[in-house]
Amino acid sequence: MGDKPKSAFDLAMERLNAEDKEAGTKKAAPLSAKQKEAIAEARRVASSRLAEREILFRDSMKRTPDSEMRAKAEAEYLVDRQRINDDCEKAIEGIRRGKG
Repeated sequence: MGDKPKSAFDLAMERLNAEDKEAGTKKAAPLSAKQKEAIAEARRVASSRLAEREILFRDSMKRTPDSEMRAKAEAEYLVDRQRINDDCEKAIEGIRRGKG
């Protein structure tokens, strides 16, 4: 009875851990220094690709007076940003699984 009540966070974590045990989900192993560096490099590359794409997008916005073409360029820009982010996440997941 001397125990403090558990927080909602603690209760949720216990429930998730119990579900993981039942499902047989494997706990993630700690990352090695090489994996951490590879993940950092993947993030740096994605960041630089995003910055480059943003510069190109802003430049095209300055040069394009037509609202229809601007809308098309903005849609392409958003797709490119999402693709770059997705590529980065896939690379990081591969590194974490030991494939990168």
